[in-house]
Amino acid sequence: MLVLITYDVCTETEGGKKRLRKVAKQCVNYGQRVQNSVFECLLDPVQLKELQKKLNDIINKEKDSIRYYYLGKNWQKKIEHIGAKTSYDPEGFLEV
Repeated sequence: MLVLITYDVCTETEGGKKRLRKVAKQCVNYGQRVQNSVFECLLDPVQLKELQKKLNDIINKEKDSIRYYYLGKNWQKKIEHIGAKTSYDPEGFLEV
């Protein structure tokens, strides 16, 4: 299933900046950054729960937030891309 993950981490302190880097690193491990603080992740249910646990352990729930958008298996019909950055196929090969 394709999951869109967005996050907002308060970076007013050094601790917040550190949390932001950790959240981004975990998201990179599971998906593709499509915009600042926005990732598309093609995950099975076990991977999703693993990532959610890791992110929940990182953030400060009083200051930060994470949103999960579940686009499912028919995600191709739910995404429209317009603009400068080229889109990619999460089920295809990633270019390096």
